[in-house]
Amino acid sequence: MKHTIVAAGIVLALGVPAGARAQVCVPAALLPAGSCSVSTSTSITIPKVLQLTMSTIAQTLAAPAEADFDAGVKSATGPIATVQANAAWNLQINAAAATWTAVGAGARANKPSTDLQWSKVSGSGYVGLTTTAAAVSNGTATAAANVSLFYRVIYGWTVDTPGTYSLVVVFTLTTP
Repeated sequence: MKHTIVAAGIVLALGVPAGARAQVCVPAALLPAGSCSVSTSTSITIPKVLQLTMSTIAQTLAAPAEADFDAGVKSATGPIATVQANAAWNLQINAAAATWTAVGAGARANKPSTDLQWSKVSGSGYVGLTTTAAAVSNGTATAAANVSLFYRVIYGWTVDTPGTYSLVVVFTLTTP
């Protein structure tokens, strides 16, 4: 009976492609309490995985009032970006176009994207949005890093005529 197990073990070993021979376990004694161990190797490649979730994908800012035109700006709370990453990450922001899209008779067709300013701090540090990606934040692997943004829109009595204006803001999450 011992020869039968050895023969089966040889058949199994011969059935494995060359270069990947299986280990064959033949117990020293065929006893009910006997055991046999074979070691194998398991591997996995884990890629960089990133996820960016925005608190909103369509934000409507409040219309400016007389005081906003007098001040030249109106501030608003922007979106919150939530980053999940298993590696270091960089969050960037840019405008999809150099000018806002204007709709309506007499609406300003050349309102620059820089009239939308952004900051990570409410009330200070605002930067005009351009079509070139700007660094917003970065970090290391995280289950959830929240990045709050604040907006400020520039208004001018003589240039910002009535109409509906929109601007696509692009957020990009990368790894170094």
